[in-house]
Order: sequence, then structure tokens, then C-alpha cells
Amino acid sequence: MPAKTEPLSWTRTPGTTSDGPQYLALRDQIALNIEMGDLPPGTKLPSERQLQTGSSTARGTIREALFQLEAEGLIYRRDRSGWYVSPPAVTYDPMRWAGFMTYVTEQGRTPSTETLSKESMPAPSTVADIFRVAPGTTLHMIQRRRMIDGRPVLAERIIVDPALAPDLLSHSLDGSLTHILTTHYGVTVARNRVDMRPCALVKEAADALGVKSGTPGLLVVRTSLDASGRVVEYDQEYWRHDAIRVHVDLNVRT
Repeated sequence: MPAKTEPLSWTRTPGTTSDGPQYLALRDQIALNIEMGDLPPGTKLPSERQLQTGSSTARGTIREALFQLEAEGLIYRRDRSGWYVSPPAVTYDPMRWAGFMTYVTEQGRTPSTETLSKESMPAPSTVADIFRVAPGTTLHMIQRRRMIDGRPVLAERIIVDPALAPDLLSHSLDGSLTHILTTHYGVTVARNRVDMRPCALVKEAADALGVKSGTPGLLVVRTSLDASGRVVEYDQEYWRHDAIRVHVDLNVRT
């Protein structure tokens, strides 16, 4: 079913003034329409031309407003298709070793995975250092695209030690890798090291997600270790910045 395009009300948002930047007034009005439910998730916004006609606003001003809304995660672009209202972000807790399929399903959403490539490769020195093996040691590398409710939200590169999962690449990896490692190989993760930082999506990740290179994103790098301290899995995830909310509940140490 094609995305629904909703008309917008151009009544001035309470609290905006005529002497403020015009693009912020437009941003506030669209944001209010989203907040009030007049523009539900997945709704396609009117084109820039339609917005220009409806508001008598210059095209450059409209683009500034749209870029601001995109930076805030309220709307997103589909390449060559237009602007859409962002779905609610999923909550990610880096303290859990719960796979994508599990935590997305727990939040009432529909996850899916597409394997883009899987191969055994000689480890470059940077990766070999992470796994504490000699450079050139063979490791499994998997590249996947992951979707929520059919929308691509992250592109990932996963590296696994074949000594722990020798024939891993013979499995279908379009589901839960966590489940395969646990049930087929008895791999149990005792500790995760997680680094997160804002990023501009590199071309490879942007292409996988159907967006332009340089689109705002969140890079999540996770190193998973077993009880002995051996590295089980190394994962680089390039997320759309509007698709994820990080939540951690910690006991405070004094």
C-alpha cells in the first residue's frame, strides 16, 4: 500500500513569534502535527513544492526546517521517494546479551534480517588484535541488513572465531545469530564491551539502508567475551539515528 500523504495545518504553533527564524516556525508546526497524531508514523510528508505552496515559504527555508526535523529523528528520507514520519525508536539495553530479534519482538515490533554476505577471511592486524590471534588467522565475517516492520534500520558487520563455531557459515543467518551460537555451539557470553558514538553513515552502510552517504547515524561497536575472557564475537552496527534509543539501568557505585 503506498504511503499516505497528509495535508498540514499551517496555524502558527503556540509560542512561536514572527520575529524568530522562519524555518523554526515551520519546523515547530510540522513537529506539532506529529506530536498531536495528525501525522502518524510512516506518513509521507507533502513534497517541498506542496509545502512551499501551502505556506508561502521559500524552498531553502523549507529545506532547513526538514533538515532540522531529520536531525531530531522526527522524520527521515527515503532515497528518491521523499520525507516520512519516523516510527517510534526501539529501546536497546547494552547490558543484556539479547539479540536483535528478541528485543525488537519484545517491544511489539516485527524484526527481520537479510544476509548480504558471509565468508571466511584472513584477519587484518587490527581485528587479529581484538581476537588475540596472529594476523592472517582465518575468521568468519558476516554482513547483514536488519529491518523493523520492513524498514531497514541497521547494517552490521560481524566477526566470529571459527574455533568456537566451525561450520557457522553453513547455517541460515537470516535469523538470530545469538540463538545459533547458544544452541548449536554452546557459546555463552559473560561480558559485553560496548562503544557508541554518533556517525555519518559510510557509503557501504548507507547503500544497505537505502539512504545517502553521510546521513546521520549511530555506530555501535560490541565485543562479546565468554567467562574465560575469550572474544566470541565482534560486531559493528551502523544504525539509523532515529531508529534506536539507548537505555541503561545501573546500580550506582560510590
